[in-house]
Amino acid sequence: MNLENNQHKDRLLVSYILCGVGFFGVGGLHRLYNGKIGTGLLWLCTFGLFYIGQVVDLLLIPNMVDEYETNLRLKAGVSPFGVPLNQTAIASQVHRPTGNQLMIKLIEVAESKGGTLTVTQGVKATGASFAEVENTLKEMYKSGYVKIDNDPNTGAVIYHFHEL
Repeated sequence: MNLENNQHKDRLLVSYILCGVGFFGVGGLHRLYNGKIGTGLLWLCTFGLFYIGQVVDLLLIPNMVDEYETNLRLKAGVSPFGVPLNQTAIASQVHRPTGNQLMIKLIEVAESKGGTLTVTQGVKATGASFAEVENTLKEMYKSGYVKIDNDPNTGAVIYHFHEL
């Protein structure tokens, strides 16, 4: 990051120097340097739009430099924040807990929620399907590890883990 900051400052300094050269009759070099070829040639042929453009560009140079660096990053396949674009995913499939793993994960989630859990909360926390979570919770109910109740406000089925 420090290297990029120094390069940015260097480009900004060179752009201001080239803009200053424009006041001695060779306008537009700072625009050519920052990739603005069309307007750079126009400034070159018209003495920086009769020096008015050169003066206005003194205020516009920081944005010109930022735009140029952003375009360079995009051409290199990097976002303005330095993150590679179009990068392939590391994992193409999410690992979903099954069997005992799913049961343990549901118990952990219920413990973090004060000993109660709904099927939707279980799906959200584990990534397993509604059917898998519901079947696992029903299996735990049959074994006596949970009690089933309804939420008095929403009517949703709530599984109470009385040992937690």
